[in-house]
Amino acid sequence: MGIFNKPKLRGTGNKRESMPDDLWTKCTDCGELIHALDLKQNLNVCPKCEHHFLIGSHERIQLLADPGSFQETNAGLFSKNPLGFSKYEDKIDTLREKTKLNDAVVTGSLTIEGKPAMIAVMDFKFFAGSMGSVVGEKITRAIEQAIDEKKAVIIVSASSGARMQEGMLSLMQMAKTCAALARLSEAGLPYISVMTHPTTGGVTASFATIGDINLAEPKCMIGFAGPRVVKETTHQDLPPGFQTAEFMLEHGLVDAIVKRSKLRTKLGALLGYMLP
Repeated sequence: MGIFNKPKLRGTGNKRESMPDDLWTKCTDCGELIHALDLKQNLNVCPKCEHHFLIGSHERIQLLADPGSFQETNAGLFSKNPLGFSKYEDKIDTLREKTKLNDAVVTGSLTIEGKPAMIAVMDFKFFAGSMGSVVGEKITRAIEQAIDEKKAVIIVSASSGARMQEGMLSLMQMAKTCAALARLSEAGLPYISVMTHPTTGGVTASFATIGDINLAEPKCMIGFAGPRVVKETTHQDLPPGFQTAEFMLEHGLVDAIVKRSKLRTKLGALLGYMLP
């Protein structure tokens, strides 16, 4: 009996296949489904729980810099394969093509609310923000330029730590960047460190935590080893909120927690106080 047959749905075919996959994002903190446009307009921060999503280095610079003031430095540096690590160069080439970055940090000069500074912004999309020889070299050169031009230094960290594919050459960058920052301090110029999610490993153990002012985004992870490794090593239960920005603020490692929407204003005010 045809009158009881369900009519075919209209509009079927390839229409569903053409829908974008990244139209909605699920917040990893509260589970809220957020439209891509709403997330972008809210600076990649969840409008419900204020979870701060990862953002790229160029997006970060656009949020902080005065319009038209950013000039990138040493953009052409990229890692080779000094230790002959298997397929390392292929991985670097793939990431360069995918992210349009040459390595895990972008450096340059800019002004923030009219205050001059050199900035280095790490990008977690490139090798999980790991610090290899190029990352250390670019940060060191940015610091040296700041000394020559009498500018402040701002480093925004987002890193898994030292890059194991470069072995000792990677670990050497911890000492090299800290030595450059010591020369910056001797010159009487300020260094502001901004820690974002995650800031771990050799980056935490070097330049990320030695700022004249240490800032952090809300709820970001800050630590050397992961919580599981710390627990297995110490054989102790970890306190609530261990390795979060809020825990670090309570214990004195972080001077202030600043929301992404307030960071530019905060940095502009600090530069005004601290610059000679």
